[in-house]
Amino acid sequence: MSYFIDRRLNGKNKSAVNRQRFLRRYKSQIKKSIADAINKRSVTDTGSGESVSIPVDDIREPSFHQGGGGERTRVHPGNDQFITHDRIERNPGGGGSGSGQGEASQQGEGEDSFSFSISKDEYLDLLFDDLALPNLQKNNQNRLTEYKVHRAGYSANGVPSNISVVRSLQNSLARRTAMTAGKRRLLAECELALAELRCQEPAQLLEEERLEREIAELKASIARVPFIDTFDLRYKNFEKRAEPSSQAVMFCLMDVSGSMDQPTKDMAKRFYILLYLFLSRSYKNVEVVYIRHHTQAKEVDEHEFFYSQETGGTIVSSALKLMNEVIRERYDPQQWNIYAAQASDGDNWADDSPLCHELLAAELLPVVRYYSYIEITRRAHQTLWREYEQLQHRFDNFAIQQIREPEDIYPVFRELFQRQTAGN
Repeated sequence: MSYFIDRRLNGKNKSAVNRQRFLRRYKSQIKKSIADAINKRSVTDTGSGESVSIPVDDIREPSFHQGGGGERTRVHPGNDQFITHDRIERNPGGGGSGSGQGEASQQGEGEDSFSFSISKDEYLDLLFDDLALPNLQKNNQNRLTEYKVHRAGYSANGVPSNISVVRSLQNSLARRTAMTAGKRRLLAECELALAELRCQEPAQLLEEERLEREIAELKASIARVPFIDTFDLRYKNFEKRAEPSSQAVMFCLMDVSGSMDQPTKDMAKRFYILLYLFLSRSYKNVEVVYIRHHTQAKEVDEHEFFYSQETGGTIVSSALKLMNEVIRERYDPQQWNIYAAQASDGDNWADDSPLCHELLAAELLPVVRYYSYIEITRRAHQTLWREYEQLQHRFDNFAIQQIREPEDIYPVFRELFQRQTAGN
C-alpha cells in the first residue's frame, strides 16, 4: 500500500486554508449532517454554530494497493490448540472494544464517526447553500445613511498608532540627502585635495592643517543633521464616506384565531426565523412588521404576535388590508425591498377568500419582491388555498406550500426558494 504525502509549504493562515479545503471536500456529507441536525433542534438556535459528525468511512484518504489475482506465496502461523472442525467459544461479555467512542453491539451495527464543530457563518453558508431570493433587487435608498472608513493617503498630523514608518523614513532620507548633498560634495573634494597634498614634496604642513580642520568641520556639520525630524513624520489618513444602505422589510402575517394552537404557531415562528436569517444575509438592514389577525387585524410586537391567545373566527383580508396601509404609510416600494410571509391553518370565511385574491393581485403582489404562504395543517385544503393556487399561476413572486410536521419546515423553505430561483 502506498500513501502520497503533500509536503508543500503552508501559508500564514494554513489552519483557515486547510479548514476551507476540508469543508469543500466533504461538503455533501456535512450538508447531510446539517439537514439532520436542523430537524433535531429549534430553528431559533440557527444563530449559533453546529456540531456535525461524518462516518469514518467517508473521510478515509485514497490509497494505492495491489489488486487480486496473480501468484502469491504466504506463510500462515500454526496453532497448538485447535484442529479442523473445532468450535470456538464466544468470549465472555459478548462484545469487543473497538477504536471508536461508541459501545459495540452483538449485531455489529456500531459505527465510528468523526465529529467537529463549525462556526455560525459556516453553518449559515451551508444551511442556505444554493438558495437565492427570487426577484432580488436592491433599491436605491438613503433613509439610513451608513458611513465606512476608507484609506485616503497620508497626513502630516495624526495619532502615533497611525504612523506610517515606511513613508516617514522615506521623507527622512530625502531631507537628509537634500540638506547634506552640498557638504558631502565639498567633503569629498577636501579629502581628495588632502590626499594629493600629502603625496607632494616638500610637505606643506600649514595647508594640510587647514584642510584637516575644514574636513572635521564638514563632518561635524553633517553629523548634526538629525536622522528623523517631526517634519518627516507621516500618518495614515482615513476618511468616512457615505454609502447607500440596502434595506428590506419583512411582513409576518399570522392567523391567531381559536383554531391556531400554540404548536402551530411555533412551527410558523421557525419558518419566519429562517426567512429573517436568509434576508439578513442579503440586506444590511431588515425591519420586521408583525401583523396578527382573527376577524380583525392588528400590528403588534414579536411576543404578542406569537404568544397572545385569541378566540373567534378568521377573516384573512383584514391582515392584507392592514399590510397595504402600512406599506403606503411607511415603506415606499421605490426605496424598500418588501417581502411577506403568511402562515395560517387554512381556515377563512368562504366569502372572504375571493376578496383576499383581489387584494393580493391588485395591491400587494405588484409591489412586493416575494410573497410566500404556508398552510400548517393536515386537513384538506379549503377555499383560501384554492384562491391562492390561482394567484400562483399568475404571479412569479407568489408561492404556496403546506407544512404538516416541524420536520417539514426546512425542506419546504428550500423548495420555495429553489423552485423560484430555477425559474428566473
